[in-house]
Amino acid sequence: MGASAFLLIGVFHPIVIKAEYHWGKGCWWVFAIGGVGFCVASLLVSDVVLAAVLGVAGFSAFWSILELFEQDKRVKKGWFPRNPKRSDAARCAASQGAGSREQVAGASIARREQVASSR
Repeated sequence: MGASAFLLIGVFHPIVIKAEYHWGKGCWWVFAIGGVGFCVASLLVSDVVLAAVLGVAGFSAFWSILELFEQDKRVKKGWFPRNPKRSDAARCAASQGAGSREQVAGASIARREQVASSR
């Protein structure tokens, strides 16, 4: 049971990072639906171990909603790369006075290269 909980939590972490990169924090509802689905499934199964694993998966999905918003903050701090192909990345930065879409995309690519070279 402990190993499955550890594994599930470990699996959700990169899923959150990829989800924020590709879709932004607006995809939180997917994790909410998944969390509800897993929790309902945990109530419906008769096997105690499977119910516990499904419950852990459900609450890991709920926790991922919080982590999705935290990941957005990490991206804004420059700790993780922003997706220059995502339209809201350019729109948000441009609305904060960063410049045109092309300038924002160029700055995002330069920042990503800077982060990659520092690793």
